[in-house]
Amino acid sequence: MVFGKMFMKILNKDRRNKQISILIIGLNNSGKSTIINYFKNKDDRKFVSVPTIGFNVEHFENQGISFTAFDYSGQGRYRNLWEHHFKTCNGIVFVIDSSDRMRLVVVKDELELLLQHRDIKRRRVPILFFANKMDCIDALSSVKIAAGLNLEKIDNKPWQICSSNALTGEGLQNGVQWLTAQIRECQQTKELPHE
Repeated sequence: MVFGKMFMKILNKDRRNKQISILIIGLNNSGKSTIINYFKNKDDRKFVSVPTIGFNVEHFENQGISFTAFDYSGQGRYRNLWEHHFKTCNGIVFVIDSSDRMRLVVVKDELELLLQHRDIKRRRVPILFFANKMDCIDALSSVKIAAGLNLEKIDNKPWQICSSNALTGEGLQNGVQWLTAQIRECQQTKELPHE
């Protein structure tokens, strides 16, 4: 009987360690859905991306890890929906359109709201920033975006900013590998809830 309970505990822990729940957030037209689409199996990919209304729940696997991604609309009227998964997410992917200089201040405001939310503030949830659309001529570098958003002031959470191109996949794999490693580290120290 004791062996059976111990085996089930190990089995459940192993399943838990292979499933990750992440939020994909950012302003509208930043490339959130395109990033998720990149990680899906080729048969499941969408060829035409339409703006997300509300949110979509997407699933994909990467390096033996099963991801459940909550892809939230970035349109102003839907941004309050983001907080519905703050309490249970294992990680956050914040996608920024690096060619949209005019809305960087809006991104900064939304990031500050995110970081001050009680369900995020109290947790050491890792945040991956994708400085997307780096292929655009007028794109800001990830260094300039990090400075513009004051990312260096985030001291109670692991964070990383990666330049990316969601259409070609450039920078995406490195970012997701970093996020996965950080989530694993947080799970080992039991600072994040497990699904």
